[in-house]
Amino acid sequence: QMRLVESGGGLVQPGGSLRLSCAVPPLTLEHYAMGWFRQAPGKEREGVSSISSNSAGTTWYADSVKGRFTISRDLAKNTVYLQMNSLKPEDTAVYYCAAGVSGISLERNDYDYWGQGTQVTVSS
Repeated sequence: QMRLVESGGGLVQPGGSLRLSCAVPPLTLEHYAMGWFRQAPGKEREGVSSISSNSAGTTWYADSVKGRFTISRDLAKNTVYLQMNSLKPEDTAVYYCAAGVSGISLERNDYDYWGQGTQVTVSS
C-alpha cells in the first residue's frame, strides 16, 4: 500500500495563498501520474489538478482553478506541490493528493492511492 502524506493546509483570508505538499515514496513520481482533489462539505470530491509521470510533467487544471493554482513536482524530494493563489471562500475544502497509473486525469476512478487529506479554509 502506497503512503501519501499531505501537508500545508490551514486558514487563509480571501485573496491569500497557500502551498500544499504531498510526500510520496521514492520513484513514485516517475511511474505514477499525480492528482490533487478536493471535497467540500456535502459535495462530491472533484479533481483540481494533475501532473503526468513523464519527463515533460504535463499539467492539467480544472476550469475553476486555472490561472490561480499551479501543480509542480520535485523528483529529488519525492514531493508534489499545489501552489494556490488568489484563494476564494469557495476553495474551502479538504484537499487530497492521489497517485494513479492511468495517466494525467481529473477523474477519481483513475487514481489508485490516496492521502489522508489536509483542510484548507478560506475565510475572513
